[in-house]
Amino acid sequence: MIILAATPIGNLGDASRRLVEALEAATVIAAEDTRTTVRLLSALGIVNRPKLIALHDHNEKERAGEIVERARTEDVLVLSDAGMPTVSDPGYGLVSTAAAAGVAVTVLPGPSAVLTALAVSGLPTDRFAFEGFPPRKPGERRAAFTALAAEPRTLVFFEGPSRLAATLHDMAAAFGPERRAAVCRELTKLHEEVIRGPLPELADWAETGARGEIVVVVEGAPRREVAFPDAVAQVLALVGDGVRLKDASTEVAAHTGHPSRELYREALAAKR
Repeated sequence: MIILAATPIGNLGDASRRLVEALEAATVIAAEDTRTTVRLLSALGIVNRPKLIALHDHNEKERAGEIVERARTEDVLVLSDAGMPTVSDPGYGLVSTAAAAGVAVTVLPGPSAVLTALAVSGLPTDRFAFEGFPPRKPGERRAAFTALAAEPRTLVFFEGPSRLAATLHDMAAAFGPERRAAVCRELTKLHEEVIRGPLPELADWAETGARGEIVVVVEGAPRREVAFPDAVAQVLALVGDGVRLKDASTEVAAHTGHPSRELYREALAAKR
């Protein structure tokens, strides 16, 4: 079996009892960085020294098959450096390979920088999208933000300290100066800090320099006022382009605020 295990994102006290038990019993661990795993075992007082296999972005494609075959006969614990494997970390390719091969996969849930930042941001949490790290190149980054400008869901990004100010300025240009956001730095660690405000203000703050692990949470675009008949027309237009009626209703509901069920029912009647 493949066992995906979430590890602390900062505070070691967040290590679950299930994680500790799994580490104590593990015979094989596939780790993003084996050195980090050795330090984690030591910090948690675990004397077990399982076989460590490096599994990172540069070798996951080549090693996934080998690890999955091993998991047919023994449990393989999978760790990223912090948080949940597969979430902007290695693991997706491994799980995909395991699923295709019929090898069981389970999860030991735990800390997540994405959910921690979302919860503390003060921004809507009912619907959100995780976008990972923005593109490094300025032109590609601005294009990515422009494409997300009308997204009504709260957006969550990772970003490095050296690019934070530039990213926040590009967000302000694409999303507008009124868009609220939160910069969450060093979550669960000694110097945890959450700065909230409009994007331009956060961009100016970031110019003075920021350190550590950073998550940026951005308010979604305000829903546009669209009359119900016009919203139904949008659904029908999407259906005319080949989108399934259910998917079209859900998409239009997301940016108009009209219930998807009502849009679906009215569009279905119109088609008849």
